[in-house]
Amino acid sequence: MRLDKFISKATELSRKESKKIMHAGEITVNEQVVKDPGLHVDVINDEVMWAGEPLSVATGNRYILLYKPEGFECTLKAKEYPIVTELIAVPELGSLRIAGRLDVDTTGALLMSDDGGWLHRVTSPKHEHAKVYELTLASAMDSDAQEKAVKKVAEGILLEGDYEPTKPATLEFIDDTHARLTLEQGKYHQVKRMMGYFGNRVTELHRASIGHINLDGLEKGDSRFLTPEEVAKF
Repeated sequence: MRLDKFISKATELSRKESKKIMHAGEITVNEQVVKDPGLHVDVINDEVMWAGEPLSVATGNRYILLYKPEGFECTLKAKEYPIVTELIAVPELGSLRIAGRLDVDTTGALLMSDDGGWLHRVTSPKHEHAKVYELTLASAMDSDAQEKAVKKVAEGILLEGDYEPTKPATLEFIDDTHARLTLEQGKYHQVKRMMGYFGNRVTELHRASIGHINLDGLEKGDSRFLTPEEVAKF
């Protein structure tokens, strides 16, 4: 890879800016100052440093789990709120895409990658990767209402504006205002719309897991790379 391209990828500097720091003598390759932007470097074996700090670039697709906190948008460009990629310290953030977005006020597991085929496998209902949501309801539901809701969710609900009912899902009540919902699809605002079908409103929503991936060991705002074994299971 050309040295100026390597620096740009590793730092998010432009190619022009990369050449400037090279001309200033701030870049070394294998402990030698290099000012030639066209020098070819081996991204694995060559040691490239900027002012004494090592630089590196991703050598393949990246697969990241983020524990999304409240107040962040799952978009590529900030609108009203900061975007989730601001929580992750990796180069070339713009190439990352999200598997199943979460609303600004929703917390929980968020998977990101630059591997489009993998993202499709994660989100496609035909691959049946269950997503578990924990929710808090605005109004308490008594045992009769809970029983009816559990049965209806298991059958599928035709939500307003849709042409097909939701896929069968599993609803479990923890108490009269807290429940756990397991889905294998991801319609627009599906959880909130499903609870709205029963005349209720979701006040807090958290995605606890996606398939075999959960948030064990992470705090809000933390992220980690998936292991090769975790990636292969999707």
